[in-house]
Amino acid sequence: MFNKNGWILPYIKDNVRLLLFVIFLSTLTIFAAASLMYTSGYLISKAATRPENILMVYVPIVAVRTFGIARSVFKYIERLVGHHTILKILSRMRTRLFRALEPSALSLNSKFKTGDILGLLANDIEYLQDIYLKTIFPGIATLFIYVISIIALGFFSIPFALLIAVVSFVLVGILPFFSLLIEKGRIQQMKSQKSNLYEILTDAIMGISDWLFSGRRSDFIKQYGKNDKLLRGLHFQEKRFRRWRDLIAQFIVAILVLLMLYWAGNESLIGEIPKTFIAAFVLILFPLTEAFIPLSNSIGSIPLYSDSIKRLEGIDEIQKEPIHFEFNNSVEDFTEIEFKNVNFQYGEGAPVLNNISFTLKPNKKTALLGPSGSGKSTILKLIEGAEVPNNGSVKINQIECVDFGEEITKVVSVLNQNPYLFDTSVMNNIRLGRPEASDEEVIEVTKMVELHDYIESLPQGYHTPMQETGVRFSGGERQRIALARVLLQNTPTVILDEPTVGLDSITERKLLQTIFRVLDGKTVLWITHHLIGAELADQILFLDKGNILMKGSHNDLIKNEERYQRLFELDRPY
Repeated sequence: MFNKNGWILPYIKDNVRLLLFVIFLSTLTIFAAASLMYTSGYLISKAATRPENILMVYVPIVAVRTFGIARSVFKYIERLVGHHTILKILSRMRTRLFRALEPSALSLNSKFKTGDILGLLANDIEYLQDIYLKTIFPGIATLFIYVISIIALGFFSIPFALLIAVVSFVLVGILPFFSLLIEKGRIQQMKSQKSNLYEILTDAIMGISDWLFSGRRSDFIKQYGKNDKLLRGLHFQEKRFRRWRDLIAQFIVAILVLLMLYWAGNESLIGEIPKTFIAAFVLILFPLTEAFIPLSNSIGSIPLYSDSIKRLEGIDEIQKEPIHFEFNNSVEDFTEIEFKNVNFQYGEGAPVLNNISFTLKPNKKTALLGPSGSGKSTILKLIEGAEVPNNGSVKINQIECVDFGEEITKVVSVLNQNPYLFDTSVMNNIRLGRPEASDEEVIEVTKMVELHDYIESLPQGYHTPMQETGVRFSGGERQRIALARVLLQNTPTVILDEPTVGLDSITERKLLQTIFRVLDGKTVLWITHHLIGAELADQILFLDKGNILMKGSHNDLIKNEERYQRLFELDRPY
């Protein structure tokens, strides 16, 4: 857990002064609370004896007020500094986590599924927050107070101090260790079950249409309810165990109180301590034991932290140093994409691509047709370098796509079927293609996609807010804005991932004509599942079940392929 490259020790080293200050404040808070009870007990006892001088109770009154205020002040400062320190650490942890997850999230055959990633983000980082707030800070402060209390009591009676130390050790040692043993297995079960629920839920959300169309909604709800019931059962067992453990802890506190009362009474009878100290010694136990009892929860949660750290360290193990690709030639030279004998499958599943070979010719438009599930999206991921073929090669100008790393964005841009538009101005949304672009360059590409006049007619022009996901614009307008973003990016190769899905046939054809016109001179791969506008492509590839069944121009396929003729007739709008 505390290795030098882990998720705990490096952050402790970097913030050791702040962490020690928080522990010091936590110790002062417990000390102030104990002192408050001690002086309160003494004040009550002294006042009951009707002191001959008002100063005999005035000083304790001032002390009670001082320690009462000090407890609140120290507690507030401790929370303020502690949370500031933890948020500072968590910020660095989240940055590190996102950098580690980014390449894995893009790859479907990566080690992490969506549910796993959600579990990492929602659970594991938060648990690392708790290891500081609920274990490290209070644990060290409690142990420090425990030692100081026993030493202080030893000045009055060493044998009694040792007896109290043994009985108190049940609270600070035995119960926490027992909690660790009992809760270790259950915590791992709970975390595993919760991660399983995340996975089921995220898979169901992403495949919601499949659940609806298959008519198996009730099956999903029953299965999810069953898993949720198991998780709630584990939570109930945990709560029941903690209730019994807390009952034992309170019983130990009662024993400590009786022992202290018995000892203080005897010491008072033999004249070793004044009678006014009896209540003081008894009452001081309550804030001290109040600090001891939560230690069981803190230590019992260590398996939870260990599991989270193990999962996070597992991310670091699978990461590779990113390859920084240096362009020896101009970016514009990277215009030819070659698939050669490519085979691919996700994990242990069925093959997705079967020994396919084709070339996207420079400055030509290629339409990749095929039904859903035929492997079109996989080809896109292979070109982006998000996936690596099991066999064969995918190259851009004789360089493996995966070797480009992040530099692939300088060579290939993608116009998706649902491009995300942010809740900011039209100008800012388009400028995402190239953040350093000037307003004039943004306006130029907007004119190219035939949207300039419309944007100018809006009340705020290019500063008009898009609203979240661009809901104030129509589907065709959103795609034109995304196309302008791609044009601003100005890569030599552009992939169109079904950009006209959901549009009516007239809008679709107009948008396609605009797309192909403004992308003239670039290498274009148009991924689609139907044939509207196919005649605009220079080359057509028909992919089905991982195999390229037809290849050629639209005119050649119309003349020579009967299946293509039938599909074109069925798909052609009237």
